[in-house]
Amino acid sequence: MANIKVMLVDDHDLIRYGLRRLLEDQPGIEVVEEANSGEKALEKVRQANPDVILMDINMPGIGGFEATSRLSKTHPECKVIVLTVHSEGPLPKRLLEAGAVGYLTKGCPVEEMVEAIQKVNAGKRYIAPSIAQQLALSMLPGEESLIDVLSQRELQVLIMISRGMRTNAISEQLSLSPKTISTYRKRLHEKLDVSNDVEMMHLAIKHGLLESE
Repeated sequence: MANIKVMLVDDHDLIRYGLRRLLEDQPGIEVVEEANSGEKALEKVRQANPDVILMDINMPGIGGFEATSRLSKTHPECKVIVLTVHSEGPLPKRLLEAGAVGYLTKGCPVEEMVEAIQKVNAGKRYIAPSIAQQLALSMLPGEESLIDVLSQRELQVLIMISRGMRTNAISEQLSLSPKTISTYRKRLHEKLDVSNDVEMMHLAIKHGLLESE
């Protein structure tokens, strides 16, 4: 049986190195490529042709959210497992809606990571038990958050603004006009009931959309 080909996408060299060392010790799994950003993942995926992609979320540029969304459309045969520090908030649900088929935290044991890779490669989903419980609770009446009212594109723009990206940079990364990004910003301020980008950033941290530095 052929090895499961895995691509690692994370902007931290040490994390990619550690993941490679861990996975190379596992029979039936082969790390075929690495990328340090969502853009690089999109560039390398065609040549690497991985079966499974382990995807971080907080990265420079378009980040893992947008990369996951694009990969699910352009390379649906490549199964994306989100591997991140974010275990709470709306991100797990929204990333699964964007096309991810697995969700793990970086604190998971290597045995669970291997199990997730094997299951998604076989066409199944894998969600860490703690995250699956959270997703179930989020479906209960009265558990919706402000973030749930945002569209996928609004959520992506929110994350990018909250990471300090300027309008022109977001415009270039998402292939949208600066005017469109400004419209999204205004709409986000209204929907989230905030008056500026700093308040929006604090809200994003509160809801687990990005790490607090």
